[in-house]
Amino acid sequence: MSAESTATGQNEHFLRVFRRRFHDWRGQRPFWAGLFTLLGGIPIAYFPYASLSLGDLSISMATTAGAGSLIIGVLLVTLGLTMWFHHIVRVFAGVASILLALISLPIANLGGFVVGFLLALVGGGMSLSWVPGEPLSAEDAVVAPGAAEGGRTSGR
Repeated sequence: MSAESTATGQNEHFLRVFRRRFHDWRGQRPFWAGLFTLLGGIPIAYFPYASLSLGDLSISMATTAGAGSLIIGVLLVTLGLTMWFHHIVRVFAGVASILLALISLPIANLGGFVVGFLLALVGGGMSLSWVPGEPLSAEDAVVAPGAAEGGRTSGR
């Protein structure tokens, strides 16, 4: 292995490359807001159609508002994916997910037994508060003398 091959990244392990690219992708959008919103939609859509069997006893949570719960859950999952892939509309997606989370309380079994409600509410709030970072200017891109060593300067 030569110094040239390691400098260009040719022999870099593919997991390291994937992790670095994912980290860069995640930093350019409200990733955690989208994840919370997406995870909030799953219990809201799932619980009205779930059936639990305890021996011979079958418990079903099917209600007349099952279609409304399904629509709210699917919309929350869609809004979570929208936050990831179209971060320009993050304010709309945040407001819509907060409103859908509030609407899910009376319609969808207390918002997926409060779990989906809280996840969607937190995700919507995080989407509203996320702001894209500003790119580095030419002056900021210049490396400080001690920054090449991880920010540590030697005491010599």
